[in-house]
Amino acid sequence: MPTLHTRPLAPPIAAEAPAVPAAPGGRPRDPQRHPVEVRPSAIDGLGAFALAPIPARAKIGEVRGEPVSIAEAERRARAAERATGRIMMIAVSQRRAIDATHSQDPLRYANHSCAPNVVLRTEQGRAAFYALRDIDAGEELTLRYGETHHAGRLACRCGAPRCAGRL
Repeated sequence: MPTLHTRPLAPPIAAEAPAVPAAPGGRPRDPQRHPVEVRPSAIDGLGAFALAPIPARAKIGEVRGEPVSIAEAERRARAAERATGRIMMIAVSQRRAIDATHSQDPLRYANHSCAPNVVLRTEQGRAAFYALRDIDAGEELTLRYGETHHAGRLACRCGAPRCAGRL
């Protein structure tokens, strides 16, 4: 869901989102394993960019947010689209989603591409991002959104040579 920074209703995994384990001192652990920054994207709005090289198959990090029901995620998505045009939801099971609207995790800005360099996997109710190939420092992190609420009505702006043209 690129133009609107929406997130797909990812393939379900029947698990609820556990809390991120605490670091020493009771602080939540930082889910980012590789440095990522948010900056303007040629694809759309803001994007997530690698600050250092990332090896293929490496876990880059996670997106956290408020766990909500799928029905609540759909309600919030409709309201957010009307209000701001930006939707940041990730389905993590058939019943639960993560509302990343207020998350500080930079990967929530990963844009769609028909030739992605990152894959989103739901693991035990968490949204984790992995490198599909070696990624250079400065490269935008992109993923294939999969099924979106746009149902083919939104033009894709990824610019990939074999772009599908629509989301």
